[in-house]
Amino acid sequence: MTQTGSSDHTALQPLLQVKDLRTHFFTRDGVVQAVDGVDLTIQHNEIIGLVGESGCGKSVTALSIMRLLDHPGRIVSGEVTFDGTSILDLSEREMVDLRGSRISMIFQQPQSSLNPIFSVGEQIAEMFQIHQGMHKAAALDKAISLLCEVGIPDASTRAKSYPHQMSGGQAQRVMIAIALALNPELLIADEPTTALDVTVQAQILDLIRDLSRRINTAVLLITHELGVIAEMADRVAVMYAGRILETAHTKDLFAKSSHPYTQGLINSIPVLGKVEKRLNVIPGSVPNLVELPDGCRFAPRCQARREYDLEICNEQEPDLVLIGNGHKVRCWLHQSSEGRQVPLATDGGNES
Repeated sequence: MTQTGSSDHTALQPLLQVKDLRTHFFTRDGVVQAVDGVDLTIQHNEIIGLVGESGCGKSVTALSIMRLLDHPGRIVSGEVTFDGTSILDLSEREMVDLRGSRISMIFQQPQSSLNPIFSVGEQIAEMFQIHQGMHKAAALDKAISLLCEVGIPDASTRAKSYPHQMSGGQAQRVMIAIALALNPELLIADEPTTALDVTVQAQILDLIRDLSRRINTAVLLITHELGVIAEMADRVAVMYAGRILETAHTKDLFAKSSHPYTQGLINSIPVLGKVEKRLNVIPGSVPNLVELPDGCRFAPRCQARREYDLEICNEQEPDLVLIGNGHKVRCWLHQSSEGRQVPLATDGGNES
């Protein structure tokens, strides 16, 4: 693969910028605030990890960026800017042109994402036929070449196979080939190793990282596994109940996480060779997104709130503030309010 996308990037302009994005689902039971004021920035050639428990809004964030939401979901406000262009202002025809050519997405379940009535070679070739006007024979040759690049053995034969004839790992490699066929500038990978065994997971993640570096593609990697983030991401954003609670360079986050939720996630990771009677867990459960608490969304589960006797956590939601070098956190432990000091002061102060 050779890079064909935009090459003259200004260092000051992010590739993708999401500002105050709100995506709600209008159901009979009420309005589900799945994504509620999310800010996210991805630079060119950067791998960003978006991590959090199931149901926190990670996948809905990705589908909002791609404008692939199903009814009754709707983006109610916010901005999504890709390389200086507002995605939310594009027509559906313009979005179709953008998807695949400049932004691609790998979904959680490759077998259900592939079309069962076409061979995998035909499905890859279709990308070149639709977006580059390539003739079928030439497009199939390119598809076979891509299958080789993503590690499919005997690619010319496997190109004739149908999705049901491939293993989960092979199907995911096909999805990666489709996603990276046109050298997109941004790849969104939504839980790309779900339901794969550990060995295949490692191979798929290595493949995504190596191919993205080779063709200079930025990656938004969505996962609930912090171990994957530690291996793959340059920066990480921690999401909970529709909000970003903490964002930092990956090394900084693991060395000194600042939000009690992030700390709970890290502490719950099993350590190889360390025998524990029971794993650490975060008490309680994720709040109902129809009836969110008044204050901090994590407050009902937060041990630090009790330790520092922070009543404000139940009354008012904190802002996402800068506390260090690119390190932001949404927590009353790290910001002041009227008549109240910061419990855990840092050099970053209260910059926003």
